[in-house]
Amino acid sequence: MSGARTVGVEEEFLLVDPESGRPQAAAGSVLQAADDEELTAELQREQLETGTRPCRTLEDVGRELRRARGGARAAARAAGVEIAALGTSPVPAEPTVSPKRRYERMVEWAGAIAADQLTCGCHVHVGVASEEEGVAALDRMRPWLATLLALSANSPFWKGRHSGYASFRSQVWSQWPSAGPTELFGSPAGYHAVTGAMLATETILDDGMLYFDARLSAHQPTVEVRVADVCRDPDDAVLIAGLVRALVDTAVREWRAGQDPVPVRTEVLRLASWQAGKSGLDGPLLLPPGLQPAQPVDVLNALVKHVTPALDEAGDLELVGELLTTLLGRGNGAARQQEVFRRNDGDLRAVVVDAIA
Repeated sequence: MSGARTVGVEEEFLLVDPESGRPQAAAGSVLQAADDEELTAELQREQLETGTRPCRTLEDVGRELRRARGGARAAARAAGVEIAALGTSPVPAEPTVSPKRRYERMVEWAGAIAADQLTCGCHVHVGVASEEEGVAALDRMRPWLATLLALSANSPFWKGRHSGYASFRSQVWSQWPSAGPTELFGSPAGYHAVTGAMLATETILDDGMLYFDARLSAHQPTVEVRVADVCRDPDDAVLIAGLVRALVDTAVREWRAGQDPVPVRTEVLRLASWQAGKSGLDGPLLLPPGLQPAQPVDVLNALVKHVTPALDEAGDLELVGELLTTLLGRGNGAARQQEVFRRNDGDLRAVVVDAIA
């Protein structure tokens, strides 16, 4: 690769009524009002997805995220609704599937898991020069992905009540049979053998339903990391993007130096993800590489130390440090939602209105 790796971000948003805070089945109207072809529908009519262009700098990522969010907001308002960067709906919702045959088949096949799946995530794409690089990155990033979930956690409420989790989106999402962390693949051949065997079972409809926490993109020369909640603040999404790119860079360097990936069992990685979704940044996380309990600040310091050479070479070290310090000072999306909930005597509508603002 020549220069810094490209990085792009996809974000999913709720479409909500600005008065009641309830999700609205307005995706069709919003897309008709949009002049941005990068706006797309999702599984449910109550949500919308945006995408940035590939970027070389984190400053460009930030500008692109704000451009995409601004376009989505304008289109939503033209259709009489608002967008809200929330991983789940705080107020009760009755999702309605988008009128697309693939989505309808998913609901027919998966039943309530698909029908209730009104969740919003943040997906980061990082450019790789080959599938060999991509699989090397997938195998070596595994222990750190739960930390990204903890940073981004932004979904403490579910069906009108507190879930007891900082990221309940991650718990809902984990119901898909192909979701979550993966074992070591070893090579592109190993990766395709696993995905081919999964598709051959016919228990998932297509390769788009290979819902790994991190995977090779089927349509672009990228590694796609899918573990994060949609971030309430776009600066947090920039931080996640910078850390993901640095993890990919660090992993590829280790691979080129002949360093084997840490052989952590998938069962332990699942526990790390569960703990990150449960605690967010308000409780213990599991510290790589051994995945023993530690305080969030110690885990985050270890992550930054792990990727510092890659951050420095990309020119991202100072900005990532500033963004992380800011996030820790004000809290992530889950902390903000819970603060607004307490300050407004348990009014979940206020949580949505705050996110709209």
